[in-house]
Amino acid sequence: MNKTLRPVESAHGTFHITDVYPSVDGGRFPVKRIVGEPVEVWADIYRAGHDVISAALVWRREGDSEWQVAPMTAHSDDRWGGAFVPDRPGRYAFAIEAWTDEFASWRHRFEQKPRDGSDHTLDALEGAGMLTQAQAGSPAAAAVIIRQCEIFLQTGEPGALLAPELREAMAGSQFRRDLMRSQLYALTADRPRVRSGAWYQMFPRSQGKTPGMHATFNDCIARLPDIAAMGFDVVLLAPIHPIGRQHRKGRNNATTAQAGDPGSPYAIGAAEGGHDAVHPELGTLDDFRAFVAASQAYGLEVALDFAVQCSPDHPWLTEHPEWFKRRPDGSMRTAEHPPQRWEDVVNPDFGSEDAGALWRALRDVVLFWVEQGVRIFRVDNPHTKPLAFWEWLIREVRDRDADVLFLAEAFARPKLMKGLAKLGFTQSYSYFTWRTQRFELEQYLGELASYPERDFFRPNFFVNTPDVLPFHLQSGESWMFKSRLALAATLSSSYGIYSGFELLEHTPVPGREEYLNSEKYEIRVRNWEQPGNIKPYIAALNRIRRGNPALQQFANLRFISVDDGGVIGFIKEAVDQGNVIAAAIALSAELREVWLPLGDVMVGRGDARRPVSAVEDLVTGERHALEWGGIRLRIDPARDPALLLRCVA
Repeated sequence: MNKTLRPVESAHGTFHITDVYPSVDGGRFPVKRIVGEPVEVWADIYRAGHDVISAALVWRREGDSEWQVAPMTAHSDDRWGGAFVPDRPGRYAFAIEAWTDEFASWRHRFEQKPRDGSDHTLDALEGAGMLTQAQAGSPAAAAVIIRQCEIFLQTGEPGALLAPELREAMAGSQFRRDLMRSQLYALTADRPRVRSGAWYQMFPRSQGKTPGMHATFNDCIARLPDIAAMGFDVVLLAPIHPIGRQHRKGRNNATTAQAGDPGSPYAIGAAEGGHDAVHPELGTLDDFRAFVAASQAYGLEVALDFAVQCSPDHPWLTEHPEWFKRRPDGSMRTAEHPPQRWEDVVNPDFGSEDAGALWRALRDVVLFWVEQGVRIFRVDNPHTKPLAFWEWLIREVRDRDADVLFLAEAFARPKLMKGLAKLGFTQSYSYFTWRTQRFELEQYLGELASYPERDFFRPNFFVNTPDVLPFHLQSGESWMFKSRLALAATLSSSYGIYSGFELLEHTPVPGREEYLNSEKYEIRVRNWEQPGNIKPYIAALNRIRRGNPALQQFANLRFISVDDGGVIGFIKEAVDQGNVIAAAIALSAELREVWLPLGDVMVGRGDARRPVSAVEDLVTGERHALEWGGIRLRIDPARDPALLLRCVA
């Protein structure tokens, strides 16, 4: 028995919409983009036969009821492209629609008919009949359709049906009988701070001036002018909460604390409160809000360390004992990753019967600090917690405030780090900290700046951390500190230092990549103006970053062949192509003379693009003309290991 199908059913399979870009894991995870910047969408769209296809890009922000539409344009070999611009932070969905443009198909067939005197009246009437069936389009389109239809009916002249303006009017005024929509693809649009920023990490309790005395938020406020003068955008605080007393760690991670030892701020929670409380020696919650306000006045945004772990004194252990695991003898199971063990920390049990309440409590901690003005969270060791938890928490928080950003502090297996980025972390720590050779840097950066990683993984290059003093910094050589800083600040659009880097602090625990007398276990008071510091170098580098949009993005990176294995060279180009930077950075201490091949570099926007003719040194202001497609320059690492050059057409 024959069965009449509705148009959408009969159209099933008419169009093939494949190889959609951008997408992450076939649309399972959102692509990441920046608010206000065009999102290009491409797809292969085809169908059987010779009918003319039309396609459109549809999108909307999550929560909006109306879909927005933009046309897609056919390029070669059935490849179609379109674009839209997300105007607010948040999650978006987009899809591709395809349908047969019946009038354009008729027009194409009619124009192909031989002009040998044959009678094409019936063919013309077929086209005119389509005009009478046009749907309600814009008033201007309706006027064109009515006018051209009347002309044809009065004159019988087929040319009235072939007018270009009629083709355009009919394109949006037909019933799309075989309209087909692709699956939905997810996209997250973030505020510009995600794309670029210089981070400064510090322990608030060490910002005072009196040795051995716990600093306050007022002392932290006093440090802000210095941090701002170096050109940083984000000030990242180690945990600011009460510190446990049971099993408190002593200096240099000693198992037993001595009288007066402050303990590790990562052992969170005491009688004074837990994750939503402030360490009483730092001040009050009002004092913290004052610090946030003062930071904003200096153009700095505050980021807070979010560590999902508790000291044995944390109130939750008493209020919610079911959230924690115990050993067979009833004692609390402390955190460990053999052979390492942290006696001052216990981890919540995400597999407990009351795990839902634990998840909500942790979400509420983040939302509490959002209410205090914090919009950036560095998450400590997220790879040790369930991935589903992070995907849920990040979405829960960002559904309430899409400006909140999450940095994943995970030095884990590569696929696990990328998995964290896919499920919602806005930025990620990276292996840059240990990539020192030219081939290592080129391979690693080439991976991160290519597809698909560039669509979901945003690296933040920290040169050091409270946990990591890389071996290459342990000699304390100024040129090496500058080289690593320049690499981080120019290769990546987001980078960070842990305080003390500017003072060339470099004393390790012998044989290990850890700081001796680590600030994690004691209060460190420093002379921030001590001789030999590289604060002016940091400030100059950050000024150059802010003045050149090419250094404020990560994707448009290309390495160039420098004739010296001890120097790495690369080109970075702004999103709008109006700013192009060439860089050469020494990876060893010897004086270098290098040839930079720049003959294929173009500068300018659109039709104004021209080959580079000269470069301007962004430090000295000197200009050098290209000769034979390049330029030969000298690098003296003892003075400055980095050459940063603006390309001029």
